[in-house]
Amino acid sequence: MFFIRIILVSVLFLGPFIRASTNDGYISLFNGSTLDGWDGDPRFWRVEKGSIVGETTTSRPSLKNTYLIWNGGLVDDFDLKIEFKLRNHNSGIQYRSFPLDGERWVVGGYQADISEDPAWMGAAWSGSYKNLLAKTGDKTVVGETSEDLEVVAQVGDLKEIAGAINLNDWNTYHITARGSQCIHRINGIQTAEFSESSIDRLTSGLLALQLHSGPPMEVRFRNIKLRPIKAEDSKEILFLAGKKSHGYGAHEHKAGCHLLARCINESDLAVSAQVVTEGKWPEPWTGYRKPDCVVMYCDGFRRHMAKSHQDKIQSLVDAGVGVACLHFGVEVEPLELGSEFLDWIGGYFEIGWSVNPTWEAQFNVFPEHPITRGVVPFSIRDEWYYHMRFKPNMEGVTPILSTIPPVETLILRADDKKRGINPTVLSKVQLGEAQHMAWAYERPSGGRGFGFTGGHFHNNWKEDNFRMVVLNALLWCAHGQIPTFGVPSRTPSDIDLTLNQDFPKPSTNSKSK
Repeated sequence: MFFIRIILVSVLFLGPFIRASTNDGYISLFNGSTLDGWDGDPRFWRVEKGSIVGETTTSRPSLKNTYLIWNGGLVDDFDLKIEFKLRNHNSGIQYRSFPLDGERWVVGGYQADISEDPAWMGAAWSGSYKNLLAKTGDKTVVGETSEDLEVVAQVGDLKEIAGAINLNDWNTYHITARGSQCIHRINGIQTAEFSESSIDRLTSGLLALQLHSGPPMEVRFRNIKLRPIKAEDSKEILFLAGKKSHGYGAHEHKAGCHLLARCINESDLAVSAQVVTEGKWPEPWTGYRKPDCVVMYCDGFRRHMAKSHQDKIQSLVDAGVGVACLHFGVEVEPLELGSEFLDWIGGYFEIGWSVNPTWEAQFNVFPEHPITRGVVPFSIRDEWYYHMRFKPNMEGVTPILSTIPPVETLILRADDKKRGINPTVLSKVQLGEAQHMAWAYERPSGGRGFGFTGGHFHNNWKEDNFRMVVLNALLWCAHGQIPTFGVPSRTPSDIDLTLNQDFPKPSTNSKSK
């Protein structure tokens, strides 16, 4: 590679020109009136009406990309918010970047792209490094070279992302760099995400603003705010998605995990999410840090992924890491993992004791618990399991979603003695005893667990309360702070729900005879 790395003498230095930090922990990098603290070619950069302006003209072109570099030092893990307005052509925001040998006002490294071309607005690039990191709408893993790039998921639809951006007005870029994971958002919508898996990846560097060579252009920046991320102040949630299962729209473990992870990554809270698919464990994963919560969304019973990762999960549980299981992921073989699940999440689905009917459950009353913040009464049809095998006397277990199922949910499955009906559950339902479809568990050691029996139908993630219960619970399991009105997330669009599904959508076309 033809660049010189910076000697990392400092992780983050904030000069005296910085204005006071805000209540949310962000520090302003631009005083609104001068370029104090910034270094760039004065022919192209100025301050005008409270914004930094980069401009080239026909009479004053730039023959190569030129950069306005922040002099405040090197940054590693951070949240960065910048408002921008582009007129013509292309620009970008550099981070974890490095100076090029002998080139003044020129840097290489990660770039959050700004472009009038929707296919590149919000993408991740890296000039003088590995070039493409992630196209707009993509989530990627980048290896040792520029050729070693794998698109692992879609974080959004290109047209929907473009629809959230106003090229004639101000927009807000939000960049999060945490460990090996980098996330781009514009106006609250995630546009791209990548993780570098190589040992020699960029972990720290400069911040800079780009003015592109080529046609005359203008780009403006204002309200530039940086929030350093400290490992002890942020949380990480690791989703372990199971293999293909039922078919299009059901048991969509991969699609469901990526959708929930995107909600977390867009939340603007001190938490990030990663997804590993196909029932795998994230090893080897260079730079991976211990998560604060592990989520298993997968097929259960004999196919449960925990059978392959039991020792690893147990070691995390012993270290206080939270564990959450969704839908079929709450079912295990009693003699294989039953006692472990009681210790990890406080309960599990037991064949011959628990049941799995598909019905519309109505949830009207919720306990006073952080997981129920912002949740209001709702009803939804799902394959709601109930009559779990819980800890004796429900010790440490708090029911979160409870209701009285109709007796018909059992009668209609009377021929299924394994998962459809049994005398004990029938008696309890006939007596009007409330059943629990989601629960929270506090281990004696201080760790936390969560079980959620819904999630059979992928489209149900569109229901705001259904989704909020799970997002709140995952943050709670990670010992994170849940806002008063719950973890915020935008309602997924119909297109969002089609992304990352394991099976193609069935054709609705039929041949005429």
